[in-house]
Amino acid sequence: MSGRLMQIGEVSERTGLSLRTIRHYEEVGVVAPSERRAGGFRLYTEVEVRRLAMARRMRPPGFCLEDVRAVLDVLEQLPDDGGPLPETDEQAHDELVTRLRSYWVEADARCEDLRRQLASAENFAHSLHGYLARLMDADEAGREAAR
Repeated sequence: MSGRLMQIGEVSERTGLSLRTIRHYEEVGVVAPSERRAGGFRLYTEVEVRRLAMARRMRPPGFCLEDVRAVLDVLEQLPDDGGPLPETDEQAHDELVTRLRSYWVEADARCEDLRRQLASAENFAHSLHGYLARLMDADEAGREAAR
């Protein structure tokens, strides 16, 4: 194994995931530490940190853990440079690309839904601001009239 090993606390800081979440992800098979030291200390490499960071990015759009595992497994099988799979057939590569594309389409649709929800929430907050501004203006006008 190459690369620096990190304890779970550092991994938590780098990924923004709680220690509990990282341990849970290990239990459900999303990511496992590269090593365990005496006393059960989990040690992670940069590869596991990247998997955990991707898992974290999949949470806001609402992907389930099964989807997280599936996407991470596909990404792990595809070369980082986007080239063909080493020593495999073209059909296997195409199937992985198709699976990844389906998750991209789903992620894009979920992002659009989140944009609509955000616009609605911002509209609501803006309307509350308007109500509050009118109330404060009315209170100020009432105080001035009383003087």
